[in-house]
Amino acid sequence: MSGNHVGNDDVIGGNVSKYIVIPNGYCGQAKKGHLTFDACFESGNLGRVDQVSEFEYDLFIRPDTCNPRFRVWFNFTVENVKESQRVIFNIVNFSKTKSLYRDGMAPMVKSTSRPKWQRLPPKNVYYYRCPDHRKNYVMSFAFCFDREDDIYQFAYCYPYTYTRFQHYLDSLQKRNMDYFFREQLGQSVQQRQLDLLTITRPENLQEGAEKKVVFITGRVHPGETPSSFVCQGIIDFLVSQHPIARVLREYLVFKIAPMLNPDGVYLGNYRCSLMGFDLNRHWLDPSPWVHPTLHGVKQLIIQMYNDPKTSLEFYIDIHAHSTMMNGFMYGNIFEDEERFQRQAIFPKLLCQNAEDFSYTSTSFNRDAVKAGTGRRFLGGLLDHTSYCYTLEVSFYSYIIGGTTAAVPYTEEAYMKLGQNVARTFLDYYRLNPLVEKIAVPVPRLRKEKPPPYKHPFPRGPASNYPNGKGDKKNSLNHKDPSTPF
Repeated sequence: MSGNHVGNDDVIGGNVSKYIVIPNGYCGQAKKGHLTFDACFESGNLGRVDQVSEFEYDLFIRPDTCNPRFRVWFNFTVENVKESQRVIFNIVNFSKTKSLYRDGMAPMVKSTSRPKWQRLPPKNVYYYRCPDHRKNYVMSFAFCFDREDDIYQFAYCYPYTYTRFQHYLDSLQKRNMDYFFREQLGQSVQQRQLDLLTITRPENLQEGAEKKVVFITGRVHPGETPSSFVCQGIIDFLVSQHPIARVLREYLVFKIAPMLNPDGVYLGNYRCSLMGFDLNRHWLDPSPWVHPTLHGVKQLIIQMYNDPKTSLEFYIDIHAHSTMMNGFMYGNIFEDEERFQRQAIFPKLLCQNAEDFSYTSTSFNRDAVKAGTGRRFLGGLLDHTSYCYTLEVSFYSYIIGGTTAAVPYTEEAYMKLGQNVARTFLDYYRLNPLVEKIAVPVPRLRKEKPPPYKHPFPRGPASNYPNGKGDKKNSLNHKDPSTPF
């Protein structure tokens, strides 16, 4: 390939250092316009740069640490630019062929003088199979630098780093709310915190108190940054003084582990942990030293499941999707038709509350390849009063009912989806009468008309659903009964 080759596409465990791309044969200090690339920062990812011409650069994503299969997330800076300098960047080694770049998605950009992330114009972005790169799919985007002193940053989606997450939790702790509890459930391989949040009124945590628990996890796949924004939206709403939040804290115990893969997040991986494992395929038998964060969460869930005073009612694992629009859910398939129908209630209610959530995109499956996921494993372990979901949200956009135009997600829109997830528990448990006298009416947006449903077993204060927690098995290697033999 013509031009300079800078970087190392076989880097394991981190990004290459800051480097300058200059024309062949040039000697001396780099002048303005000889671009300086850098990904040596938290959640950064760029492995190699080839200069094709004065105006064009091929960029290679660094694979996940210890796993060359995954190359999707990128996050890097460019500086030493000239005013009005026009360039084309080609990201040439995506590990996926399908992509929302086919549907109008564009990379994110910000600069030192404009620190708010924004999407590039879709008209400047091209996604195509390139004969110059062994017919791999390439995403090219044109960009014009307009301020010489700015440092520009480009990313696959809105970054959400481990450090930002820690600062957010620190700010919540400083508010000294008696219904917000933060503890360290464990540590990652690189000794980063696995935080566990509990949001409920203190009386619900007293010894002997009966508890209805909603367990939420996020960021098991580190490059799926929308997961953190949705999770923050849930947390922000639950700790607020909104009348619905106050009622939910009275009735439910929310357990939230917002970042299951802090090492992967810090390193800028897309899917894997430090040691190259997709943690969401190891729920069946997580190792305490190879998958310590997953092991810690699983131990806690089994402990709660075996507590006769605790009813683990929901498990929701939050992800982002790289090829589909909207928010939607994956659920499990059960032989018991009634249990299967009850499982559909929550996503139908969420569809009524959130304009960006699609029930028609929601699906229920038991694919063999998904047997090691949290949703599948816990769906097989927990009893018939518990429901396990994967909540997916698009990396790009949602489509409002009655239109065909894609509405790009913003950080605020992701958080609003989280807020609506939290609000839906009020409808599910039929707690609306408790807030009707004090709540300010909130307009409900319906994106699509969900299928009709009935509550086969009302679940609320007057609930009379079967008690059978059944014979609990305190086994860390409990086989998922829905897995085909």
